[in-house]
Amino acid sequence: MRDGNIEALLPAAQARARFAGYERIALDEHVLFPGLVNAHTHAAMTLMRGLADDLPLMRWLEEHIWPAEKRHVSPQFVRDGTLLACAEMLRGGITCFNDMYFFPQAALESALEAGMRSAHGIIVIEFPSAYAADAADYLRKGLEVRDRYGDEPLASFCLAPHAPYTVSDATFRQVATLAAELDLPVHVHVHETEDEVQRSVAEHGVRPLERLQRLNIVTPNLIAVHAVHLSREEIALLARHGSSVVHCPSSNLKLASGFAPVAKLAAAGVNVALGTDGAASNNRLDMFQEMRSAALLAKALARDAQAMPAHAALRAATLGGAQALGLAERIGSITPGKAADLVAVSLRAPELAPCYDVVSHLVYAAGREHVTHVWIAGELRLLDAELQNDAFARLDTRMALWQNALGSLAGH
Repeated sequence: MRDGNIEALLPAAQARARFAGYERIALDEHVLFPGLVNAHTHAAMTLMRGLADDLPLMRWLEEHIWPAEKRHVSPQFVRDGTLLACAEMLRGGITCFNDMYFFPQAALESALEAGMRSAHGIIVIEFPSAYAADAADYLRKGLEVRDRYGDEPLASFCLAPHAPYTVSDATFRQVATLAAELDLPVHVHVHETEDEVQRSVAEHGVRPLERLQRLNIVTPNLIAVHAVHLSREEIALLARHGSSVVHCPSSNLKLASGFAPVAKLAAAGVNVALGTDGAASNNRLDMFQEMRSAALLAKALARDAQAMPAHAALRAATLGGAQALGLAERIGSITPGKAADLVAVSLRAPELAPCYDVVSHLVYAAGREHVTHVWIAGELRLLDAELQNDAFARLDTRMALWQNALGSLAGH
């Protein structure tokens, strides 16, 4: 590594001869792989982890999550929640995350403080919040953040209309225009539940993806999050337009949303990425769990043991996410010239022995507890499983304050 990038990839003996003056870090019993990309999360919602579990999606949102947000969401809420999420993600080998939440500047500031790579959604929704008054206000404020931080090497941006059921046709048209003008990804929840699809048919006469296609949202820039309930024609539509899907298996299982047709998406040529969703609906920001769940669910749903093999799951968690975010030329694989976003997992533990295939082990046997080292842009962020950043020093105290503040909204 040099100047934050991967300078060369070569056998150890050649490396020692060619780079004799470089610092050497010996990882004799480890596997080194690209940093995990969490392609969909709501980082600040980590403060609502376990707030109201085991409820249907809309009841969970309307009776617990939205009231909690209305009462408590602020720049400080987002700043603290995102910093907590960054600590968890770094410890689990996640080097980049794609965020969708209110007050994106506060989230971005925490991500930079943590030393993480992040993509921030310019969130758009029709109803007012503590952050913005209406759709135009959301867009204006989000674009101002992009203008302010556009040159930050660890930051990138997406347009993030929340979902078809919370965004109007007029706003989607504006998002489509901005996406084309600025070449930004469009990050949106879509086809997450059967109810969402039925509601769209009742209100708009078509299913959500067809509506989005008519509004010029279905393009290579589309990041379709969840995409659980898809017809054969809709899968072909996504493939034809070069769109990406972010599969969030744990969240879909917990909220009983259904099983995304990952094997069919992959077979059609759709780029598949993985995401944790927010810790309020998962409750872990754990990409090892997502890789394993995605691979196992794909096999069960397709009734094919070869559906989503280990290499495909690892690709979805790394290069697939990078591709969805428009960052594939910068991150997602161990390639000379790319950013040195790297993770080392120790294979010493008895539960990881013997090892015949390291990729199989990463997906089916290893967990985030085996992560020992994390580099982002060549900077060591985790050493021997310990965070290397004073930014996390006072997290315990701040989390106790938020738990007290939010506790009255917990439960059923």
